[in-house]
Amino acid sequence: MQQIIVPSNICSAFGTHSVIGSKVINHAEFNRILLAAVAAHDFSADRIPGQGFILIPEAIPFVSSGVGRPTENPDDYALHLYRGRVSAFLRRERAAVAESCAAVIYTLQAYLDDPDITPEEAERVNRLGPAYVLVAVLASSGPRSELGPYRFTANLAGGNHEAQVWTADEIRAKAKDIMGYDNSWTTVADAV
Repeated sequence: MQQIIVPSNICSAFGTHSVIGSKVINHAEFNRILLAAVAAHDFSADRIPGQGFILIPEAIPFVSSGVGRPTENPDDYALHLYRGRVSAFLRRERAAVAESCAAVIYTLQAYLDDPDITPEEAERVNRLGPAYVLVAVLASSGPRSELGPYRFTANLAGGNHEAQVWTADEIRAKAKDIMGYDNSWTTVADAV
């Protein structure tokens, strides 16, 4: 049976352990809400057609926030290999209560056109044949920052088509928001 939505190779929110960032804690309910939200979303109206950022507040009870307030206690952190290097993440039990939830979801064609997609990932997704690809689940607290410093920089360096249409004023505003958020919140992860 063909799946309507498949997670991307970088979307780890459905993992059962060692999840870094936002985590789906009730898969069935989250998927039910996500399917309805995707059906109601107009992907042709996205800033870059096919690259959807869909707010799904109804899913808040079914996710664990991907962030918490940083502490000065080293015992509150776990080390993980992430994006090719070892980094410290706040332990999930210190995650803040989720206040917002969104899904980054692309149409299949928009996903395949993304500059960061490897030939192996394109082959995997094409083999599954979905209509949509879930790129990320973003469950957070505090004022929403849609990108972390790493992803923001990677997008500016050519990792996402949307960054190509950002104006200089938008880039400065996003950078200011991201720095403010990054100074007040830190990513959580399951302990290994």
